[in-house]
Amino acid sequence: MELLEKVVEACEDRKAEQCTVLNMQSLTPVADYYVICHGNNERQVQAIARSVKNALDEKGIDVQRMEGFEQARWVLIDAGGIICHIFHKDERGYYNLERLWGDADEVHVGENQ
Repeated sequence: MELLEKVVEACEDRKAEQCTVLNMQSLTPVADYYVICHGNNERQVQAIARSVKNALDEKGIDVQRMEGFEQARWVLIDAGGIICHIFHKDERGYYNLERLWGDADEVHVGENQ
């Protein structure tokens, strides 16, 4: 839970909006938690992604995969048990992961407590 809090804090430090955490443990073997947030432009999306990566590096957690950073429309950071989805505001509404994974319980971490 400490690592999850660190990821959410890293998002919120860069003013990520609508930070949502979904408990995926009973729904998919891919990850225990999804952190979903968005930025309002490409630079903010990249800043959020850098903040998350740096926070994981500080904790000694290897980022297994980071995709979409250059385009900054949907950045996916795979930290093993936690997958962080950082959307551009326009893309978040289109993909609507919260609805797609509607069976997942929301976990209250950070400012969304």
